[in-house]
Amino acid sequence: MSPVTPRSSGRPADVESPVDLRLVSPDGDAVALPVVLRYSADDPFAVTVAFGSSGEPGSDVQWVFARELLLAGLEAPSGDGDVRVWPAADGRPDTTCVALSSPDGRALLEAASSDLRAFVARTLAAVPRGGESRCMDLDAEIGHLLTA
Repeated sequence: MSPVTPRSSGRPADVESPVDLRLVSPDGDAVALPVVLRYSADDPFAVTVAFGSSGEPGSDVQWVFARELLLAGLEAPSGDGDVRVWPAADGRPDTTCVALSSPDGRALLEAASSDLRAFVARTLAAVPRGGESRCMDLDAEIGHLLTA
């Protein structure tokens, strides 16, 4: 799988990256959990984490949250809602923690910070910080909101 998918329309490329997360159980054990991180200029403020992607449409669980949250969480604790991201505080220099919370439960995940940094760097190459609004068709977005 290519980490960057070219677009023929001249818009920035989409970014997709498989990453191995670790699902941390309450007793501290961790289980490998492969996911796919996705970024699209069609939704330039967001990143998607797809769990259990078997290749069949609709077969995976997806969490969508702000790219800025992931970027900030690599440096310091970030987020106060359903998604929180922070560097591991126990001396593991290449570990970032991600906490997900929903009415159905909670999950604590760990990822290699270097993998997340590489993914974020590719998203920033596709759409630099501050350039997100140039990727959006505001008239179409407003029209969608008005017809919803």
